[in-house]
Amino acid sequence: MKIQVILGSTRHGRVIEPVGKWVEAAAGAIEGFEVETVDLADYEMPLFNEAMSPRYNQNRVIDAKVKPFLDKLGEADGYVFVTPEYNHSIPAVLKNAFDYITFEIQKKPAAIVSYGTVGGARAAEHLKAILIEGKAAVVPEATALLNPTDALVAEGMLKADLLANPWGPQSALNTTLNELAWWTSALKAGRVEHANV
Repeated sequence: MKIQVILGSTRHGRVIEPVGKWVEAAAGAIEGFEVETVDLADYEMPLFNEAMSPRYNQNRVIDAKVKPFLDKLGEADGYVFVTPEYNHSIPAVLKNAFDYITFEIQKKPAAIVSYGTVGGARAAEHLKAILIEGKAAVVPEATALLNPTDALVAEGMLKADLLANPWGPQSALNTTLNELAWWTSALKAGRVEHANV
């Protein structure tokens, strides 16, 4: 099962890189997962300004800068979207990326890992609604990481006291990823069955 860890921030000095490494390491330990990190910083997509919603534009010509991201997104069987909280929501660069999507994430599961001073809870709520609009299946469990600069060491590992806590963020992340595994397996089978009908 191909799982993409999507890094949803591109700002200078961003905290998302160690958070993403933490998520990638945990996902890599899940049996059956083939994990790849997809960093929005690697895709220089312009601000969305197409005249029509991509899902309803039968004559759409995809911007050459956008197509590599959409092609990459379409390769995955499931996703972990990692997002900070900016002004009670997700970063503009992540929302912009979603505005280009047609059916790349349709009928595929998406888990959310958010972070910030309140664990990115408000960003996670907004992201759930956006994912549903994209016809993804949002995994009910999510992971909220409080104060990531204090929680993580540079290599993307939790500090020892948090790692040892059976009710801490590592436990929450493992639960989220195990649920993602179930949904990924079930929905992949469903997509295959539907394609053969």
